[in-house]
Amino acid sequence: MSIGAKLMALATLAATAPAPLPGWTIEAESPDTRVTIDHGTIDIDSPKGVTLWSNRAVAAPVTIAFEAMAVAAGGANDQVSDLNAFWMASEADGGSVLARRRSGAFAAYDDLKTYYVGIGGNRNTTTRFRRYVGEPGNRPLLPEHDRSAAADMLRPNVWTRIRLIADGRTIAVERDGRRLFTLTDDHPYTRGHWGLRTTWSHLRIRRLSVTRR
Repeated sequence: MSIGAKLMALATLAATAPAPLPGWTIEAESPDTRVTIDHGTIDIDSPKGVTLWSNRAVAAPVTIAFEAMAVAAGGANDQVSDLNAFWMASEADGGSVLARRRSGAFAAYDDLKTYYVGIGGNRNTTTRFRRYVGEPGNRPLLPEHDRSAAADMLRPNVWTRIRLIADGRTIAVERDGRRLFTLTDDHPYTRGHWGLRTTWSHLRIRRLSVTRR
């Protein structure tokens, strides 16, 4: 890449980066994305894709827990969609996801090795779990990890409790005390970063905790 191209890429990233949030690395597609925190609640209001990476890596066995709400209050991005998360994420070669800033577009994360859950994706019509294998364009999806029942979608303006679990070969997602997905992974991802994600939506996140199991 030429020096001019590098400078242009850096300028583009600067133009599309929302204000810093202590403890997080934010990757946003749109400069209109707004991420703020008030009394411990993170507010994510974005017209396009955005990922918030925790700057602290985690190692299994671990549970990452938080409460989330899809906001529906008449705002332009209040779409009630895409409560998403990555955990145990690393580059395909094992390096840190924070070493290279991504655009915030969903496809930019295909080349990670990570677990992923998307609750109320595709305009609140799908809820899915995936184990990414570090290959661009490849997002493996097992039939049992692809749900479309109304009970598995988001409800507007209602807090839901999420737990992301990595415990040896057991990888799981729990929602409001109920096991949503379980994967027995013979080659589990045991360390990496975790992140919150959405696209064209307005979420609030609170009561975050990371606990060694």
